[in-house]
Amino acid sequence: MSATRTVELDGHIIDSGTLQRTFGIVMDLGGSFEIETFEVGRHKDETSYCRMSVSADDADTLQEILHELHQNGANLTDPVDAHVTPAPKDQVVPKGFYSTTNHPTEIRYDGEWVPVENIEMDCAIVVEEGDEGEPIRAETKVLNAIREGDLVVTDEAGIRVKPPDRPRDGSGPFGFMQGGVSAERPSESLIDDVAEALVATKERGESVLVVAGPAVIHAGGGDELARLVREGYVDMLSAGNGFATHDIERGLYGTSLGMDMETMEHPRKGHKHHIYTISEVIRAGGIGPAVEEGLIEEGVMYECVENDVPYVLAGSIRDDGPLPDTITDAIEAQNAIREQAREADLVLLLSTLLHSVAVGNCLPSTTRVVCVDINPATVTQLLDRGSSQAIGMVTDIGTFIPMLAEAVLDAERGGGIEDSESESNAEH
Repeated sequence: MSATRTVELDGHIIDSGTLQRTFGIVMDLGGSFEIETFEVGRHKDETSYCRMSVSADDADTLQEILHELHQNGANLTDPVDAHVTPAPKDQVVPKGFYSTTNHPTEIRYDGEWVPVENIEMDCAIVVEEGDEGEPIRAETKVLNAIREGDLVVTDEAGIRVKPPDRPRDGSGPFGFMQGGVSAERPSESLIDDVAEALVATKERGESVLVVAGPAVIHAGGGDELARLVREGYVDMLSAGNGFATHDIERGLYGTSLGMDMETMEHPRKGHKHHIYTISEVIRAGGIGPAVEEGLIEEGVMYECVENDVPYVLAGSIRDDGPLPDTITDAIEAQNAIREQAREADLVLLLSTLLHSVAVGNCLPSTTRVVCVDINPATVTQLLDRGSSQAIGMVTDIGTFIPMLAEAVLDAERGGGIEDSESESNAEH
């Protein structure tokens, strides 16, 4: 006998491709569907609604289909309360625990829908009942943060997922950022769009997180990134020991990884400059003290210290030194990155595969993301890991950052970013 359940989707499900993906999931996994209700939005700003019955030959196959549909934003029409099971001990979740997506999520508890706080992919959901009269709370927790007795949501009953809409008219939280990767799009136009997004984010009092790799310095983008920090367009910086070291090395010796940034030559003993740099910063007691005593007088890290821009330097097994500011405990570094990600409204991922994926994993799908790298594998891997909201630009970072900084100034000179945004939306 076949098994059947009814699901529904609503929002910009046609423009976002959600409806097409839903049909594909059902058929690819050996199920069938029948449309019961389909209301199509007839204008660009109108949403659509679809209710369908999904069938499979057996309950196990149907459950597999429903799992995939749930990740895609299709929710059961007859929800029950979420199932919760106490964690048996610290860092151990119950079997069958619900693993989160990065989309906005709610759970049904005691007959009420409760939003899940700090949504992040690949986490557990923990329910806090609170004292009498206090509201029920639900939040994500990474596995190493689970404590014995935590009420962990299991299975997929009573869970509602809502992927962000992407209206055809370019409105909504993403504007021009509709996801995908391309080296063929008009880069100047996209850079102008990113610049306008930076200016608009600043005007709204929201936060910009920049995630930067050493290639930013090697390719000659350090000065203009420092300028963006100085002008207030960077609110947080996430990087590694290598980025900070080569940024400071450039200020002290004029080199990056031993190469002269002016002549592109390798001076004698230039290969030792990075370790000399680390040694001097250690001697000073850290990047902040090195700025205070005048050892560091320019660069991205200098501007971060001078302008009170918080930074997280996450270490790795490859690090020389490392610098005193580098967090060498992996879990501590993850938590520090996670705190930044939760505050960010716009994230620029600049030429760093490992840090881009690490930060991307911590971001909700409602956070706007731009990933720039000369290697298309970086941006495609980011998307494959689940950061589907990201727009990827395959281009030289040493060209991108100066063009972005200039475009930001042009947007400022033009005044009224709202006019620029209107023109951009009309074009797209």
